[in-house]
Amino acid sequence: MDFSDAVELAGKSIDTAGVAVLVVGAVLAAVRAAHNARTHQPDVYRRFRQQLGRSILLGLELLVAADIIRTVAVTPTLASVLVLALIVAIRTFLSFSLELEITGRWPWQKTPEGPATD
Repeated sequence: MDFSDAVELAGKSIDTAGVAVLVVGAVLAAVRAAHNARTHQPDVYRRFRQQLGRSILLGLELLVAADIIRTVAVTPTLASVLVLALIVAIRTFLSFSLELEITGRWPWQKTPEGPATD
């Protein structure tokens, strides 16, 4: 096994982990939402969307990492770097949009100060 084979294997492994995070996260969020709906918990839909969004964010981060590894280490041509830049731009936009959906603020905004608890 040479270097490019090892890097390709690492990229595929991280891709697999990203897809697994997406699938497992979606299933867990759905199971939790179903349980919360059966027990009449408040804000079931909002919490489901937050949990699903967090899973999607983590899965996207892993998929971007795999793309970066493969593009930089295996095929560093101008065309592959431009495709990677487009993929990263789209996924960054998705990440920002999901962060706004989950927290109600942009990633660069500070967390609102709450009352101090003692």
